[in-house]
Amino acid sequence: MPDIVHRVGIAAPPERVFEALTTLEGLRGWWMSAATGDADAGGIVDLGFCRMRVVELDADQLVRWHCVEGPEDWVSTEVSFALDWRDGQTFAVFRHADWSEATEHMAHCSTKWATFLLSLRDQVESGGAGRCRAT
Repeated sequence: MPDIVHRVGIAAPPERVFEALTTLEGLRGWWMSAATGDADAGGIVDLGFCRMRVVELDADQLVRWHCVEGPEDWVSTEVSFALDWRDGQTFAVFRHADWSEATEHMAHCSTKWATFLLSLRDQVESGGAGRCRAT
């Protein structure tokens, strides 16, 4: 099964990146301004166009979600962010895994994810609103 994989360096400690990935306020800042739900392990975050179960939270190191509802080709996929502090920055390795096939929509999503990861970086580094948030 094909995966989308990206890496971005963020000039901030991993705890700040982890907070942006694991709180509704954080998610609203860089990704979906209408995010609701429960961002704790076992909870479900409703992003408007999809719902993600929070499968795993390993403080300042790993965030993993499982898509339970949304676009047909997203359902049952997994999204993860592995965080690694080195050289004065947090490297976030993003993976959207378990696509059933590589499609044009997957390519579109890869581009969108890259844009949102830059928004995450901007949000965490500046402490303000990310530059390409979805509404």
